Amino acid sequence: MRTWAYGRKVLVIKLVYLFLFGLAAASLAWMVQADQPLTQTAVAAALVPLFLLSLLLVNAQAVTSLTSERDVRALDLLLVTDLTPKEIVYGKLGGVLYNTKEMVVLPVLLCGYMWFVDAVSLENLVFLVLGLAVMYVFVAMLGVHSGMTYANSRSAIATSLGTLFFLFVGVATCMRMMVAFSGSFQAQLQPFLALTIGGGVGLYVSLGARNPSTAIGVASFLCPFATFYAITSFLLDYTLGVFLVTVAAYGFTTAAMLVPAIYEFDVATGRTKDEG
Repeated sequence: MRTWAYGRKVLVIKLVYLFLFGLAAASLAWMVQADQPLTQTAVAAALVPLFLLSLLLVNAQAVTSLTSERDVRALDLLLVTDLTPKEIVYGKLGGVLYNTKEMVVLPVLLCGYMWFVDAVSLENLVFLVLGLAVMYVFVAMLGVHSGMTYANSRSAIATSLGTLFFLFVGVATCMRMMVAFSGSFQAQLQPFLALTIGGGVGLYVSLGARNPSTAIGVASFLCPFATFYAITSFLLDYTLGVFLVTVAAYGFTTAAMLVPAIYEFDVATGRTKDEG
């Protein structure tokens, strides 16, 4: 955790992130000082890009924590030590969250500032903080899962980041398409089916490539629909629904990846084949 194993480029990434965080914080502070109405849409426009960037950076750190070790053949040495699977997996997750602590803590502080200036209620602040915590653990576990599943570094990184882009950007794009075709049910049905069925199949193939399971299958079809429902509920100001669906769907998906990583560690890392 305290080495320069990832090189000095990590400092550049952190400095760029701090700069973008400063821009988001400054825009919110300007709206407060100028007595601009802090509507739900205005706050989301300032916070959502920062939240999305932080989630992507945590995920990238998680997947490279394994792929970088595999590329220099350090992972093989780690696997022959007396460390247990729990120690390896939880150690990776802890190291990822520590190395990206700025990406985790600063958005939470910004949420606290929104509550301080009465832009969000205390109830919504709790929803935001707990929901972010679940999402940070999810993206970190997704990165570790992809790094364990794919031997090729590029495939692991592409799968991990591609999953996040589909769930966040892809779902939002699908909703925009459905709104554009609001006058035709058949035109709306096509992107919705592509999201729920096509997207679910794609996630199942990518996430369950080495160790498919019923839980991974359920999670693959659950997450796109849950994200779609969460965005819709947010636009309708149903904050409790957003929180409950997000925590349930992504918490379940995290567990679906975490349990095999710990209890079927040899299969998950490809050291043995699943006889079933």
